Amino acid sequence: QVQLMESGGNSVQSGGSLRLTCAAFGATDNHYCMAWFRQAPGKEREGVAAIDYDSWTSYADSVEGRFTISQDNVNHTMYLQMNSLSPEDTAMYYCAEGPAEGCLWLEAFGMDYWGKGTLVTISS
Repeated sequence: QVQLMESGGNSVQSGGSLRLTCAAFGATDNHYCMAWFRQAPGKEREGVAAIDYDSWTSYADSVEGRFTISQDNVNHTMYLQMNSLSPEDTAMYYCAEGPAEGCLWLEAFGMDYWGKGTLVTISS
């Protein structure tokens, strides 16, 4: 069983930056994928970025070049550096973990474990 805990959500103005953190607790598969998803009010949950056990990364087109995903393997922690934020980035951001192939899809069905989310609000 894996438990995930997100932090770092906040309210910032358009153009600002935030860094989200996801701490993982419990037994983790050696060949894992960890990812960030987000869900805005009235919209479906969407994949934002993913990183696998080998530090291979993937990004949604909407965040490519603005967001950077990274991880600290020793401390089982994942990060999402978000720059040039816009109101369209406003959402609840969730941390997720699943098997390595989940990083190829960046879809919710590829993940087995989820955090409770951290809220990001961007004002214009």
